[in-house]
Amino acid sequence: MTPRARTRVGIAVAWLLAASLAGCLVWVPSAAAHAPPALPALDFEPPAPGTYTLFRIMAAPDGEVLGLDGRPQRLARFTRERITLLGFIYTTCIDPDGCPRAYRVFDAVYEAVAAAPALRAQVRLVTLSFDPARDSPATMGRYAGSRARGGAVPWLFLTTRSARELMPLLEGFGQDVRYTVDRAGGAPRRELAHVLKVFLIDRAGYVREIYSSEFLHPRTILHDIETLALEERAR
Repeated sequence: MTPRARTRVGIAVAWLLAASLAGCLVWVPSAAAHAPPALPALDFEPPAPGTYTLFRIMAAPDGEVLGLDGRPQRLARFTRERITLLGFIYTTCIDPDGCPRAYRVFDAVYEAVAAAPALRAQVRLVTLSFDPARDSPATMGRYAGSRARGGAVPWLFLTTRSARELMPLLEGFGQDVRYTVDRAGGAPRRELAHVLKVFLIDRAGYVREIYSSEFLHPRTILHDIETLALEERAR
């Protein structure tokens, strides 16, 4: 099966200029504090796991990230040795079809994998902020909620020290983002606009699928995770 997304899109705005606006803009409540709407049903039947091939799209990029404890680590530590589902978010996103939806999908995948002994030790989830100006490790911890305490399946909530560390990761993954300033409510509010993308990475650190919003559904992702697990078993 041909991967559904291969296009790498450039960064559309200067990060340092955007970061300089952060101090004068209004805080928006965390997306995790609002219950997102139910996920829509799939309008197609995904192929059975193992009946198709997920090709290598690209090597997952590496760079410095911060965990919830604030210590710098290499992203490669979290994109190797397990099948990894990685998505970019920002904690103040309020678009129900954006970051809140991605969180809901990740949560559903987490529950399904945690309930499957054959997959539990093979999978991890990674949520990485692309708003380092506001998403500190402490902020990411609040966004993570109870998931930050760990569980049957590793779910890492990461950020970066600054836009300088983040930009190579965005460029490497082809994750585009631009800043806008909403002044409709009187006080300016910074918003980030981005194309929702989630990346499935194999044990060797290769991106094997890129999900757009159309295909971002727990069933689709779980079938692909099982396909990679079967591939590994066959080796």
